[in-house]
Amino acid sequence: MKTTVSDLVIAFFDLIEAEGRALRQATMRVGVGLSCVVIAMLIGIAAVAFFLWGIYQFILIWFSPPLAALLMSLLALVLALVTLGVAKWLTR
Repeated sequence: MKTTVSDLVIAFFDLIEAEGRALRQATMRVGVGLSCVVIAMLIGIAAVAFFLWGIYQFILIWFSPPLAALLMSLLALVLALVTLGVAKWLTR
């Protein structure tokens, strides 16, 4: 079996073509996954906003609007710190 330089060049370019297709497919999968994560984050932000707004409306029954807003900001700060702590713990 003689292999010539042209056979090696053809085999090399076939390999490059196959790897290019695999790279394109992997890039598309990463793009779709990333867009799903972004959509999930936006939905999560909306859910947290509605949750905080609902609690704000609920505590308005007992407190004045400025005090209720202060309590909601403290709750949002606690939620942010808990989320930060969980993220830090998961990335150790």
